Amino acid sequence: MSTDEPTSKKTPELSGVDLARVALRAAKEQARARGEAAQQKRQARSGGLRSGARGDRRDPMPLGAAINRLITERGWETPAAVGGVMGRWPQIVGEDLARHCVPQTYDEDERVLVVRCDSTAWATQLRLLAPQLVARLNEDLGHGTVRLIKVQGPGGPARRYGPLRAPGSSGPGDTYG
Repeated sequence: MSTDEPTSKKTPELSGVDLARVALRAAKEQARARGEAAQQKRQARSGGLRSGARGDRRDPMPLGAAINRLITERGWETPAAVGGVMGRWPQIVGEDLARHCVPQTYDEDERVLVVRCDSTAWATQLRLLAPQLVARLNEDLGHGTVRLIKVQGPGGPARRYGPLRAPGSSGPGDTYG
């Protein structure tokens, strides 16, 4: 060691209680900084338009909250829930069944869900699964929301009336018998 080295002031190594105090002070400073940032965000959010000195129901609100309030006020909870089920149909019934069977309508008064299938085989399959599906839908929507699933098979081709149609006839069925 040479004697030319300047005598430097050595900081003592921290240990035990002193180390804990330094860590606590650093944590408090970080928490204070986070708190100030959160307070600034809250002030920026709440500093929007107001109808008066205090907030009330006339103040602007987020779109989701406004829609939920409208649904509750109008009593549309069940139709909205069923609409959500129609949107989540593949997750509820599975991908295979969802490719071949599509929910059409829901009658709120009768609590009947009408489902159209693209073949008679899939319609039969859905009729066999209907009680389990009703239980699953009621578990998701609330007890008694769906009482019955009405399954419809594929629709036939649209009736076409050509130029040779007899006036007053009801189609090809009226000529036999």
